[in-house]
Amino acid sequence: MRLLKLVFDFYINASIHVAFSVYALLRITEVYLELPYNSNLNYFMFLGTITGYNSVKYAGVAKFHHKSLAKGLKNIQVFSFFCFLGLSYFAYQISLNTLLYTLPFCLLTVLYAVPFLSGVDKTLRQVSYLKVIIVALVWAGFTVLIPAVDAGKEISINVLLLMLQRFLIVVVLILPFDIRDVQYDAISLQTIPKKIGIAKTRKLGLMLLVFSLVLEYLIATNTFVKTPFMLFFFMLIIFLMRAKTEQSKYYSSFWVELLPIVWWLLLLGFHNFY
Repeated sequence: MRLLKLVFDFYINASIHVAFSVYALLRITEVYLELPYNSNLNYFMFLGTITGYNSVKYAGVAKFHHKSLAKGLKNIQVFSFFCFLGLSYFAYQISLNTLLYTLPFCLLTVLYAVPFLSGVDKTLRQVSYLKVIIVALVWAGFTVLIPAVDAGKEISINVLLLMLQRFLIVVVLILPFDIRDVQYDAISLQTIPKKIGIAKTRKLGLMLLVFSLVLEYLIATNTFVKTPFMLFFFMLIIFLMRAKTEQSKYYSSFWVELLPIVWWLLLLGFHNFY
């Protein structure tokens, strides 16, 4: 049991789980926009998520503890290095045009973790409300815009509506994390729950989800995708409404991040049924 817990914790802490969530959203986009499956792009996104998230999460820790890193962090660093090598390989396999479109989102990821103003030790993450906006924008860009561009799809209203919906959904997925972190975040880090309170944060998330539901019926796609979305919609509402500051260790980091994967699996099931 102890070995299983170590493996599971590594799976969470090394950002493998969140990478599967991003991968699932990417595959959902393929269904919604009827894009061809592109293994090179999908692996690029998966490995890029692991590399990017681990760089953001552990860069500061490594800087201060590089001479005596804990074994767990060392293992994550080694794992991230090999993921970066894989990322580099798959980056070589996809088109230059696609890579150029990823640059703004990569830059946002870097600025999210690295101070960008001369003489000011402040990242975008520490600017009020920008944390949730940047993460949602990057996820929406990588899981909707980039696969559409790579497939040569016209950036139509349909693509933009799907990207807006994805942005809203990711914002709501982030809220349980921000609610959990209220007791840990520095006073200077003004997240949504810290600014407006937990109860109003839940109401805001519910409003955003209702808007995403409206968008679902504006997006032109196959009708079989609606039922899986509704199931995902209600599951996300439940997890949002039950989110609190004192939540179980894996409530947000596993169960909330599992929801996009469940959505994709439901979509696969309904696709095969119809």
